[in-house]
Amino acid sequence: MGHENITEFILLGLFSDDNAKVTCFVLFSLCYIAILSGNLLILLTIRGSRLGEQPMYFFLSYLSFMDVCFTSTVAPKLITDLLAQQKTISYNSCVAQMFYAHFFGATEIFILVAMAYDRYAAICRPLQYTVIMNRQVCYGLVMVSAVGAFIHSIMQVLIIIQLPFCGPRQIDHYFCDIFPLLKLACTDTRLLVIAVITTTGVLSILTFAALVISYIIILSTLRTRSSEGRRKALSTCGSHITVVFMFFLPLIFTYVPMAASVSNDKIFALFYTMIAPMFNPLIYTLRNTDMKNAMMKVWCRDKLSRGR
Repeated sequence: MGHENITEFILLGLFSDDNAKVTCFVLFSLCYIAILSGNLLILLTIRGSRLGEQPMYFFLSYLSFMDVCFTSTVAPKLITDLLAQQKTISYNSCVAQMFYAHFFGATEIFILVAMAYDRYAAICRPLQYTVIMNRQVCYGLVMVSAVGAFIHSIMQVLIIIQLPFCGPRQIDHYFCDIFPLLKLACTDTRLLVIAVITTTGVLSILTFAALVISYIIILSTLRTRSSEGRRKALSTCGSHITVVFMFFLPLIFTYVPMAASVSNDKIFALFYTMIAPMFNPLIYTLRNTDMKNAMMKVWCRDKLSRGR
């Protein structure tokens, strides 16, 4: 089988309107800079302060790292293609981009699950918390997330590399993803589409449902707490819930097709590839006093030591 005679694809991009391209080039470049600086700021703050000793921030630093990696598989190509005449991508790069996007995206999903489990242990099992979420468990959960994501991504690659591509080369998207590629294969891919929907789609829905249920359990436990404890826990859970909704809803709309509309897929994909990673740092820092204090310490300490 293999990719018979197609060695490169053409990405059609977000839209064909030339006037909007320059505006979007500037806009997306700024978004990408914001994503890199925001997430690296969180990552370095957690690593540079004592926050990393707490499981919640340990996971948050990995989540920020995944955000940077995930967006970096998609954004640079999206941005440069806006001004490029010929938006080509080689077959191998296309498969690699799909693998990495799925790998970092799925790792992020599993880390969000680990974070929900951590909040559950902290709020519903406070006395056993340090035992439940010891350092080995934290590293274990990150490793399991990466292994699970690798299995998921390699399955997508194995589906694509055995398909013949002989006809049209235009991918109606701004990055290589499995659905747009399945549309181009010179063979009947209806069964494969159903397989992808059941694996990725069902995985997304189940994870989302599990996260929502876990936060409902956490919030119902909070009803019995003192107002101060409740306020602090609500603010961290509120941040997590916001991120979960921002990431999962567009993902579910992409992988559980309500109707076969790819144009909407591009808009939904924009949400979880660019918009959610940009807001994650804001959501986690603005509502979080510990994080703000740590930032002050880490970044102002440097200035003070230089000033002396």
